[in-house]
Amino acid sequence: QVQLVESGGGLVQAGASLRLSCAASGRTISNYIMGWFRQAPGKEREFVAVISWRGGRSAYADSVKGRFTISRDNAKNTMYLQMNTLKPEDTAVYYCAADDRRFRGPESTMTDFGSWGQGIQVTVSS
Repeated sequence: QVQLVESGGGLVQAGASLRLSCAASGRTISNYIMGWFRQAPGKEREFVAVISWRGGRSAYADSVKGRFTISRDNAKNTMYLQMNTLKPEDTAVYYCAADDRRFRGPESTMTDFGSWGQGIQVTVSS
């Protein structure tokens, strides 16, 4: 399995931007669909965004569409999530995930991903 480590989280004010990174090791991510999920306190983990093997296709949750951008650099074995115009409701632990099966776009769920990072906190104050 591929090992994943998130970075770039932190505490920001509403309206600010953050960029999360997900560095992979052990396998090349070019063989993997990559995704971001998040889990707010007291809530289930939810889909945020997903990107196909070479980055030609991506999909987003409605709650982040137009504000977040998922991207990947296979040469650096790294995936990114650019988060703009952050809102307090974006506060959550963000997880990156990878899987080598199929791209399911906005229908992606946790069960579609077999490898997970440890998560990183993003806190947006109002």
